[in-house]
Amino acid sequence: MRHHFLAAAAVATLAVPGATLAQTPSAAIRAAVAAPTRTPANQLRDAYRHPAQTLAFFGVKPTDTIVEFSPAGGWYTEILGPLTNGKGRYVALVGSAKGADSATKMLAAKRAAVGPAATVATMDAAAATSTVPAASADVVLTFRNIHNLTMGGGTTAAGAFKAWYAMLKPGGTLGIVEHRLPAARPDSDEKTSGYLKRTTVVALAQAAGFRLAGESQVNANPKDKADYPKGVWTLPPNYAEGDTDRAKYAAIGESDRMTLKFVKPR
Repeated sequence: MRHHFLAAAAVATLAVPGATLAQTPSAAIRAAVAAPTRTPANQLRDAYRHPAQTLAFFGVKPTDTIVEFSPAGGWYTEILGPLTNGKGRYVALVGSAKGADSATKMLAAKRAAVGPAATVATMDAAAATSTVPAASADVVLTFRNIHNLTMGGGTTAAGAFKAWYAMLKPGGTLGIVEHRLPAARPDSDEKTSGYLKRTTVVALAQAAGFRLAGESQVNANPKDKADYPKGVWTLPPNYAEGDTDRAKYAAIGESDRMTLKFVKPR
């Protein structure tokens, strides 16, 4: 499986208009992924999350201002912080005051790795606004969060994409990794499973003004059938079923994920 993933990383899906070849990770990205400040438990998940190849595909550079939406415990923060420390800027973007408190504590705990310039910003998705200055970000990244925005219904997901569009510079990149629901499945499964159809994510981005620039299969997992009792959370690392069929789910691994790159037109 590992070899399959690495091979898939080499080529973006050429059927996508404007798709490009995924680039080899730069020395700076490789060094950030190998940073000694990373949590060992987080490093164990590299086999599923492929951070070096993913960031290379998105075209992330050390000099970028990078906004990460909903960093949670800081899995990617431990990579993006060292990558930008002293050269660019890392911004942890959250959707509430409570989230801001958690993100502030998370950055404080990882300050030695992320550097003094890393900050927290907030977003009101329903209003499509944020505290990130307009046209100030080079890259906005979000990893496995779009399903949370859509499951609540309403305009939250659409507003989030509009807010991301506003904060990006013209020509800036929106990079998305999300659990992938097979196209043949009922749309209603998106409300409960934690998986989304590719068409849903693309439609949200395009409605906000983004152009789909390419996609990669680096985070694909053909073993994942997306049909579990407790949705995507049945698989590792959550194991929502506890010890029930744990070995089976461990053998499947983490979810099948789409990796989509959008750009804000110049």
